[in-house]
Amino acid sequence: MNSWRSYLVLSAMTVVVLFSFRQPSTSEESLSYPSHWPEPHYDFARNPLTKHKIDLGRKLFYDPILSKDGSVTCANCHLSFTAFTHVDHSLSHGINDSIGNRNSMALMNLAWSSSFMWDGAIERLDAQALAPITHPAEMGETLENVLQKLKASAVYPELFAEAYGNAAFGTRELLDALAQFQLTLVSDNSNYDKAQRGEYDFTEQEAKGYRLFKIHCNSCHQEPLFTTGKFENNGLPLDSTLQDLGRYAITDRPADSLKFKTPTLRNVEFSKPYMHDGRFATLREVLDHYHSGIDRNATVSEKLKNGIALTGDQKTELIAFMLTLSDRSFLFNPDFGYPRN
Repeated sequence: MNSWRSYLVLSAMTVVVLFSFRQPSTSEESLSYPSHWPEPHYDFARNPLTKHKIDLGRKLFYDPILSKDGSVTCANCHLSFTAFTHVDHSLSHGINDSIGNRNSMALMNLAWSSSFMWDGAIERLDAQALAPITHPAEMGETLENVLQKLKASAVYPELFAEAYGNAAFGTRELLDALAQFQLTLVSDNSNYDKAQRGEYDFTEQEAKGYRLFKIHCNSCHQEPLFTTGKFENNGLPLDSTLQDLGRYAITDRPADSLKFKTPTLRNVEFSKPYMHDGRFATLREVLDHYHSGIDRNATVSEKLKNGIALTGDQKTELIAFMLTLSDRSFLFNPDFGYPRN
């Protein structure tokens, strides 16, 4: 893990140098989001949204050309109709049938994130794609090879020229474009959102669940993004096989042992399995863990040391509320799916 952390640090330093030579963009587009949401963390002045860049990033996101053997795309682990994560296995899969050591995170509302990946190893969305592209158990490629393949293709030189003004593209433009598409993945039209706008009335069960949520869950899964973006030890017993210590592997601080980034609960109905290692298949299992499964180790969150006492009916009500966070207009948005042209 130490060698992987060192690689990420060096890669991030490289990206900082690359981004210092940014060229200005034209025909800028604005990110649309509700007026009551906080301001995005992402600095759009450094990488303004444009249609050509977004379209290019979308094409790259769905293209196996980014992987070593042409078998894996970003979408393999981040499916649009399952909240941009995978759904049929607990740990992510990569080239040569390799299996990673974590469940892929759902991708949405990334402009509000200040760190990425379960352990926060990457601090900028513009650099995040470095990790999966070069990880041996994911895409297993090098940036040099990826760029060679893109430049030798029949379509990408023209697409990069349209997006950046010339065909002499490199790592900066590749990472830029992937970030551009991901920035557009905004989920803000669930029944919860409609209720906030006065367009939907919670059922009695959903309303009870919402009250329970505000009492027991909102401190970590804060409205309206349903995450604080912080790192917490939520009392999961250490997996005997993976031995994943989370944030500690990045910081070397004992206080960060077993801490992982708090995921958003938006579209949680579709983002199973749950937790960093995908150990829970259902939301009921998740609530059972918080009710009676907390491992009270040295770094467990103060909020969870006493567990969350819920009756069976209360668990049902809380799940009913969480289902109101499903945003089908986001999940099945044709602008986010596989590009047909």
